[in-house]
Amino acid sequence: MEILNLSSSQKELLLDIASQSIEAAVQGQEPSFSPVEDQALNRYYGAFVTIHKQGSLRGCIGNLTGSSPLWKTVSRMAVEAAFHDPRFPALTAAELGDIDIEISVLSPLEEITDISLIQVGKHGILIKKGPYQGLLLPQVATEYGWSRKQFLEQTCQKAGLAPDCYQAPGCQIFIFSANVFSYGHLGS
Repeated sequence: MEILNLSSSQKELLLDIASQSIEAAVQGQEPSFSPVEDQALNRYYGAFVTIHKQGSLRGCIGNLTGSSPLWKTVSRMAVEAAFHDPRFPALTAAELGDIDIEISVLSPLEEITDISLIQVGKHGILIKKGPYQGLLLPQVATEYGWSRKQFLEQTCQKAGLAPDCYQAPGCQIFIFSANVFSYGHLGS
């Protein structure tokens, strides 16, 4: 499971791109960046951007597989998380000083048939069954103190399926790892 190792300066650049993208969007503008020349940040990787406000989830949207260079994916997902997560209203300018940004750069998905391969805290899970799918990032199980079984059940429920769907025929389970890093309050 190949995970992209990023230097602290690469992480900082991605976090700056995410925050600048959100700040521009709040002002009704498109973010403008100089082309990113960093070879690693131009590779195609999936990424999620999670926004917390005063410690509570405020938005989280991602792309499982890289369909554009990583830095562009992070920019787009930051705006999506801030303004298009259907669970929350669009972020406002007044909230900018209260949010934290977390980026998860994903490894490629690996389909498994043996759930004992899932390492809580290391792996995220994607469950697919028919037209339904649900995904939880690796850090979610750790944050809630879930066991492997609880993690699987919660991922099934996120997909809109029964908690034990992961045991059903036709259910696909994928695991992935993530390089997760975060940023303190915007504007601080």
